[in-house]
Amino acid sequence: MVTIENTELKEGIKEAIERARQLSMPVLVSEVQRIPSHNPLSMFAAGREQFVGERFFWKAPSDEILMIGFGICKEIQSDQATGRFFHVEKQWKQLLKNSIILTETKQTGTGAVMFGGFSFDPLKEKTSRWAKFPHSLFHIPKYLVTVIKGDYYLTTNLICSAGNNESIYEQVIQERQAIINNSSKPCLSEISKVQGITEINPEAWKKSVSDMVELIKAGGLKKGVLARELRLQFDKEIPVEPVVATLLEEQSESYIFAFESKGDCFVGASPERLVKKAKDAVYSTCLAGSIARGKTLEEDQRLGDELLSDEKNLNEHQFVVDMIKEAMEQVCQEVQLPSTPQLLKMKHIQHLYSPVVGTCDKRSSLLQLVNLLHPTPALGGLPKREAVDNIRLTENMDRGMYGGPIGWMDFEGNGEFVVAIRSGLLQGTEASLFAGCGIVKDSDVESEYNETNIKFGPMLSALRGKEI
Repeated sequence: MVTIENTELKEGIKEAIERARQLSMPVLVSEVQRIPSHNPLSMFAAGREQFVGERFFWKAPSDEILMIGFGICKEIQSDQATGRFFHVEKQWKQLLKNSIILTETKQTGTGAVMFGGFSFDPLKEKTSRWAKFPHSLFHIPKYLVTVIKGDYYLTTNLICSAGNNESIYEQVIQERQAIINNSSKPCLSEISKVQGITEINPEAWKKSVSDMVELIKAGGLKKGVLARELRLQFDKEIPVEPVVATLLEEQSESYIFAFESKGDCFVGASPERLVKKAKDAVYSTCLAGSIARGKTLEEDQRLGDELLSDEKNLNEHQFVVDMIKEAMEQVCQEVQLPSTPQLLKMKHIQHLYSPVVGTCDKRSSLLQLVNLLHPTPALGGLPKREAVDNIRLTENMDRGMYGGPIGWMDFEGNGEFVVAIRSGLLQGTEASLFAGCGIVKDSDVESEYNETNIKFGPMLSALRGKEI
């Protein structure tokens, strides 16, 4: 990988074409430049006409970093059941090996960046619902807008081959200028109207909860997680832009993501970081144990205090703490986390929350950490393998990317993945929403059912649906 500073894209393309001829293989050239600030949603919408089905949107809590991707420069995918994290990383490193990076300043999340995610369970039989999302899918965008502390950066990524000539430069100039020009136009189309909401097999789901409780009492598991689905019907095709806009407004302390693939869009607002890597520093989050928000300050505090002292939820939370600590200690020289959980309050729900910080071995990669941590007991259960095996047999649904890791990684190995919860899959005039809950030996079926209803809240609100 060659990093060239203060060099323009046109010269970079010339060099990449020449290198492609010498190596007899395509070469990635990536240019980063500062651009004026724009409204991020307007920019996302500006790419709709040219790149619909090939966009992504990502925003970390408190506006730490925001990313918008347009088009597909290169796609990395795999439906392999085993070794998928290694397979994706191998393809990514191969792409970067002879790449040319043109940048004046190295900023995390700029330059060559891949965005995407992994399904929850690659051994689960895939249904038509998730046909457009392989078990592993990442896009290196043609154009990437990254916003860091109010500064805007535009990355242009191109794959150059021996047969290319400099005319591709003119096409790039036209495409990215169109994005900039269209960013000043009104962008948000009206949200479609909900025509119907269908619960998918609620009674069968409740029975599966009862069965899992009995299995846990018999000593087969310590904890299992069961998810269920709502299917929403709309009067017209669902535009993703107003959905993202509502999530940005209502779920500002969550990670907002939207990932398009061949016309479908996986979108959500996850409160749960799986892992972040910034050089040698590693951050994770233990998030398990939930209760509703109160309608008054007094009720909200009472509910929060109840959660902090509830033995069932504290035990469930400790399962996650123990597993994440053990996983991180495999690759970290030091791991720090608080002795007791605190509350993380979202609009519809509050959680038990424990942040984790570590210093990792220099040989450890972000995807290696993702592999170690996924799935946490918050989405799988304990013991991990037995719990996932049980979910595969018990759940009458294909989770697809729900509950899986979704996020990004840049060419220097920095990046962040979250657990893809509080999410939904938009497909034309229909949407599937997903929510799950942790089952332990003293779980109550109706309480768990009501918990999933609360967890549907963020996406139902974003889609203008009514809570069931």
